[in-house]
Amino acid sequence: MPQSPATSLPSPKERRRLREAKSLSHADVAAKLGVTRETVRSWEKGRTHPRGRSHEAYAKLLNALAEEQAAPRRNRQAPRTDGSRSTTRPEPPVKRAAKPYTPTAVAPAPVAVTGHAHQPSPLALTLAPEPEPKPAPEADAEPAAEATPEPSAPQPPTPARPATPAQAFDALCAHTAPALVRQAYVLTGRRTLAQEAVERAFQQAWYRWPEVAVDRDPAGWVRAAVHEYAMSPWHSFRPSLRRPDAPPAEPADRAFLDVLLSLSPAQRRTLLLYDGVGLDLPETAAETEASTPTAANRLLHAREAIAERLPDLAEPETLHRRLAALGGAEKLRPPKPERVRITGEHRARVWTRAAIAFTTLIIGATALTLRTAPTHYEPPQAPGRAVSGVPPLMGPGPLTYEEEELRAKLRGEVPSGPHRLVPQAK
Repeated sequence: MPQSPATSLPSPKERRRLREAKSLSHADVAAKLGVTRETVRSWEKGRTHPRGRSHEAYAKLLNALAEEQAAPRRNRQAPRTDGSRSTTRPEPPVKRAAKPYTPTAVAPAPVAVTGHAHQPSPLALTLAPEPEPKPAPEADAEPAAEATPEPSAPQPPTPARPATPAQAFDALCAHTAPALVRQAYVLTGRRTLAQEAVERAFQQAWYRWPEVAVDRDPAGWVRAAVHEYAMSPWHSFRPSLRRPDAPPAEPADRAFLDVLLSLSPAQRRTLLLYDGVGLDLPETAAETEASTPTAANRLLHAREAIAERLPDLAEPETLHRRLAALGGAEKLRPPKPERVRITGEHRARVWTRAAIAFTTLIIGATALTLRTAPTHYEPPQAPGRAVSGVPPLMGPGPLTYEEEELRAKLRGEVPSGPHRLVPQAK
């Protein structure tokens, strides 16, 4: 059950791109909108969405930034006013409907921090955008005179595009899930947690599929969700994850994994994205929600720690190969796309029903309270006070010592009363 995205706002990554193109910081945008920096960062990450006046102000700001970036392009394509005819004719605009991306394996671009270029890795799976369609032929173009058709080489068959959202999601999951499971294992060192993180991330992607399908990098969206779930600090409270997982069988892999797990979570993730996946430094900083200098410092410190304990991995190329091959020997089962969709929909239904039941319980308890509550005020009775000089009224109880003596004395007298009242015989 996918969730409909916001209609008047671009995707979260497009929001970040527009802000960085204008050289604005989170504090600058927050000052213009009257919110905090954490709120703007959460909007750009896609965790929350603005509402009310904040939504309108944020949409106006993004539209203004987009128009400022598009203004130079329109100026370059504007017709000349001196009466001369331009040599180049602008291409007619082609409107394209937003379609899901078809996942394909693409080699990452070379990264230049230490002057090396990464090689394609099985960990680096991204989605390539569809090729731009050719513009329609112009109406006033003159046909070629006496053009003889030349025999063309047979074109390879074009793969069929996914016809439904479920097919597009299944293609994305089938192409990226194996690499993401290995990445999560490198980050956590736990096989069960790695498989669970990938399954939960794809369930979240299916729940928000309208937003993920039109994103510029759907695989990057899912990868960020996998890394955040796998490295969540709340997993330390789970009893099933308190014991360490079984180490790898190979001694070299065991030593390398121990060194990786000794690093801080931020250094570990930065090292994996840059040296394992093949992202450049700005993309690594953006995905880890850090500045570029901070990401560079984390990368350098992580490399120094690894080179100190494992001198054989001091070279970036060797480190890149070891990161790519670390989880290959483990038995890691990627989730099946159909099972992910069914489980995600079932989980969403359960949580929806639980929320409805909890809300109904609160409404019922409130109604019962209102029904049984008193309708008027009854003041409480004041507590009793002792009156000075008057002994308190006591009920029957055990006699005191003085009362027992008085009773014995009265019983010992003549039944008719005192002696002076008894008649004397004369």
